Amino acid sequence: MRTEKEKMLSGELYNPLDPQLAEERHRARLLAKAFNDSSDDQGKERKRLLLELFGAMGKGTFIEPPFYCDYGGNITLGDRVFFNFSCVILDVAAVTIGNHVMFGPGVQIYTATHPLDAEQRRSGLEAAKPITINDDVWIGGGAILCPGVTIGARSVIGAGSVVTRDIPAGVFAAGNPCRVVRSLENETSR
Repeated sequence: MRTEKEKMLSGELYNPLDPQLAEERHRARLLAKAFNDSSDDQGKERKRLLLELFGAMGKGTFIEPPFYCDYGGNITLGDRVFFNFSCVILDVAAVTIGNHVMFGPGVQIYTATHPLDAEQRRSGLEAAKPITINDDVWIGGGAILCPGVTIGARSVIGAGSVVTRDIPAGVFAAGNPCRVVRSLENETSR
């Protein structure tokens, strides 16, 4: 018989009130609170807390508090990832973040989803879809990434965008819903 965690990670409907999942979320919240309550002169302690939260981090990763997540252990961080203030990751499914990725303040990454059918939703069961953010991506402040999306390498997501579909590599995309505005492949830095 599959555990609720196995169901959750495979994208099936699962019970979020399962004791194991509740305990893992509680652990993540305690670690995030300790990180968020730390001061700027506690760099080593912040790094220790983040390593305990995520299990591993890429080199040069930096996260400005406050930072919030559901589990932490479902987040994979590449090298030189930067999160600005007040970012949220609902990592019910895997969130994979490549190298040299930047997040503006208030970015929200949601893998969690709920049934569209009201009766099924009333049951309390949930599901999740993984999110992938490839290398050299910049996500502008206040953007929201919805369940199941992939952001292609070298792309930029405009501030305040709501990403509901995959975004290809090497483009600037913005809006609600987020859509490709133009290619960045032949542009030089401005």
